[in-house]
Amino acid sequence: MSMPTMPAAGCTWRAAGIKAPPGTVSVYNLDTLELVGEIPNVSAHGAAVSSKSNHGFASSKPVAMWDTKTMAMIKTIDVDGGPDGILHDAFNDRVYTFSHRAPNATVINAVDGTVAGTIDLGGAPEQAASDGQGKLYVDIEDKDNIAVVDAKTMTVTAHYDLAGKGGTCAGLAMDVKNQILFASCRNPQVMVMLKAGDGTIITTLPIGQGTDGAAFNPKTMEAFSSQGDGTLTIIKEKSPSSFEVEQNLQTMRSAKTLTLDGKTSRILLIAAEFGPPPTPPPAGGRGGRGQMVPDSFSILVVGK
Repeated sequence: MSMPTMPAAGCTWRAAGIKAPPGTVSVYNLDTLELVGEIPNVSAHGAAVSSKSNHGFASSKPVAMWDTKTMAMIKTIDVDGGPDGILHDAFNDRVYTFSHRAPNATVINAVDGTVAGTIDLGGAPEQAASDGQGKLYVDIEDKDNIAVVDAKTMTVTAHYDLAGKGGTCAGLAMDVKNQILFASCRNPQVMVMLKAGDGTIITTLPIGQGTDGAAFNPKTMEAFSSQGDGTLTIIKEKSPSSFEVEQNLQTMRSAKTLTLDGKTSRILLIAAEFGPPPTPPPAGGRGGRGQMVPDSFSILVVGK
């Protein structure tokens, strides 16, 4: 099975999809877009890879660790909380798993899978970004702020309040060169651009509904926000103080998480079709999600 490549077509982004089997961690060769292996019996929200240690990790409970060359499972790592988001930070070759309940972050040494410590982020984390120099930034969904973490000491050094400009932020990306953070938020539906150095908000731009991921491509100076309403918002950084919505691309409903292939500049999203929720949602609450339609799980490849 392979994913389709995307031909060049001016400056307009396009999306195409394939069907992919759920139930395992699937491993793809990004040069050929072929399925090359699977890590079985791992139910995870995300995965991260250390190219230095050649180890992969899944935000499962317990956390799964495997050899990225042989795809062989190395060990499982007991952690507290409920692993959801995950990030590998090349600065000190550590993996961070993020949980909405305490401990908010568990820090794992990528070389041997030992737990280096935990971090209280002061709320429910969603996505994180690293500057590669010892600082991490984590959007705290239920507190409408961004936590700044010292990777050396594993402590929170600041919280950047989004001051009503953005709330329930679920995606975070970073332009490391210009030290700009891109926080994609659900309420209101905006991308907030702010300075990583002190949290000063530069501006906001509208995005789609139900964001759950963000990415930044330093080659094209574009930021991306993927939304559950089936749109991908693409924002162009014209300068460190000037931004514009370049495109709102139709993808697939539920395609709300993404990753960037830094070599090809393609965006990859996952999505599936779902049936109606089993019961009506409670008054003022969010309804549950229906059953996944069989064979509908898809990987979308977005490129120019």
